[in-house]
Amino acid sequence: MQISVFIGTSVDGFIARRNGTYDFLDEGGGEPHGYDEFIASVDTLLIGRGTLEVVLAFEAWPYGDRRVVALSSKPLDLSGARGKVEQMSGEPAEIAAKLAASGAKHVYVDGGVTIQRFLRAGLVNRITISRVPVLIGEGIPLFGTLGHDVKLRHVATQSYAGGLVKTEYEVLP
Repeated sequence: MQISVFIGTSVDGFIARRNGTYDFLDEGGGEPHGYDEFIASVDTLLIGRGTLEVVLAFEAWPYGDRRVVALSSKPLDLSGARGKVEQMSGEPAEIAAKLAASGAKHVYVDGGVTIQRFLRAGLVNRITISRVPVLIGEGIPLFGTLGHDVKLRHVATQSYAGGLVKTEYEVLP
């Protein structure tokens, strides 16, 4: 099973402002930069509770009919979800094992804390970071404390007319 991250940040590495808003990111992702192709390869999304709360407020459900697994140790109200949403809790290795056992092939991990937990556990295989051309000075960082170095192999970097720069990495074992 492959576990991937595909996320937008400010050039200074923040995924959201301190209050959780991400108004500095282009709504809808801006110009095409590979997200549509990426999401087409994903069968399962793994998101944290905070990310689920943000997504539930969207006018349109962004995940289509893909399986969405929301992580929370507290019961979640999933009544507002417009797709296949289920809840899991536990350590990243347990969650990954459950997903693999249920037939997941390509899992997209989204949400700052969730990304950090799965990266610290050594479970992320690929990271794609789209940096938008803005500095916001402070906010919620993509990467938190790791406890050890995480070695990456550069796969590709592509720049776009609007200034966005997308870089893909393979996470080395």
